[in-house]
Amino acid sequence: MGATAFTRNYSDHSNDTGYQFEFNCDKCGNGYRSSFQASALGVGAKIAKGLGSIFGGSKLWGAGVAADHLKDGLRGSGWDDAFKKAIEEIKPKFHQCTRCGSWVCPEVCWNEARGLCEACAPDLAEEAAHHQAHIAAQQAADKMHKVDQVPDFDARAQHSVAGAACAHCKARLAPGAKFCASCGKPAAQASAKKFCTGCGGQLAGNAKFCSGCGTPAEG
Repeated sequence: MGATAFTRNYSDHSNDTGYQFEFNCDKCGNGYRSSFQASALGVGAKIAKGLGSIFGGSKLWGAGVAADHLKDGLRGSGWDDAFKKAIEEIKPKFHQCTRCGSWVCPEVCWNEARGLCEACAPDLAEEAAHHQAHIAAQQAADKMHKVDQVPDFDARAQHSVAGAACAHCKARLAPGAKFCASCGKPAAQASAKKFCTGCGGQLAGNAKFCSGCGTPAEG
């Protein structure tokens, strides 16, 4: 006897003493586990083995092994019967979409008003809330881009400081430093590189104006 799952998303939790299956929604993965169906052959084999182990009886132990073989021989039909019962138990808890064929949970993934799964017929209220949240987040980001987040940051000063290094030890000089903190030499002998306060470009050694934007060179 054959049995086919009503949903492809299922897992088998059967063991030596019985059968149990878990069926899941094709869309979100939520699911239900069927009632445990005890296997008389499996329970009998365990009891026979247990008695054989306690009393050391070879006949009882042999009976346990025989029960295992019998259980193995009937496992196919036993599993199919149990699987069919599990399907009959759990199937009513799901809805099948007539458009895509998926079996989905009614609580989360079924659009009752449309009679289809939400993958085929999204809930308009949920979709509106989803898009509103994303649009609001984008608008907030756009507004933040227009606000100066570092009002105390002087980009020109930072550019100049980045090029200020001690002419002797090459250590970076602090803004406005008169002596190098690493070697103690006068900062006046530091690198002669100068930068335009207008565009940030490097100035020639004796330039009075920036060749890039025309801004007068300082000092």
